Amino acid sequence: MKTIFSFCLLLTISLQGVAQNMAQQLQEGDLLFCISAQGNHITQVTQGVDDLAIDHVGMVHFCKDSVFVLEAIHQGVVLTPIDSFLVRRDSLVIATRLKDTTGVASSVQRALQYLGRPYDFMFMPSDDEFYCSELVQKNYLDADGQLIFEPIPMSFHDKTGKVTQFWKDYYARKGFQVPEGCPGSNPGDLSRSPKLRFLFSFR
Repeated sequence: MKTIFSFCLLLTISLQGVAQNMAQQLQEGDLLFCISAQGNHITQVTQGVDDLAIDHVGMVHFCKDSVFVLEAIHQGVVLTPIDSFLVRRDSLVIATRLKDTTGVASSVQRALQYLGRPYDFMFMPSDDEFYCSELVQKNYLDADGQLIFEPIPMSFHDKTGKVTQFWKDYYARKGFQVPEGCPGSNPGDLSRSPKLRFLFSFR
């Protein structure tokens, strides 16, 4: 998978005419992973496929011949037109698809019911709010109703194994301990799932 990603990342699609390209090449429920050009406090403590600095994920949704991205951002769970999504991110985006697409359309419909829900700034899976990978992880179910992406231990530590000062301060300001190791998800881990296959990348 690493070799495929390394080679295919060289193939990008320009923003010009992107809506038409998306309609032709994407399917309902494809996942779009965003790479942070400079890296950030999320990518410092998580690992994306090919060690890429992946800090966000959204799901493709078609509505009335238009392409949207269903995503959880700081404004909450929203539907963003694909062109607006690309302009806002201004970064390389990787398009992926589940190898087994059974039930993917139903998974998107399940996630759509959470439109308008607040963003989960605490990254806690036990509340009614959502962060980006949580929206995917909790709503993508297989034909048997089982989670496609199992929860993983949450990571707030760097490559040395130590929780970074940023996340210590972040949770201290809110009066909480860092939920290191609690069940959860992150976009980098999702991008490394063997259940996904690479489609293409674009800006």
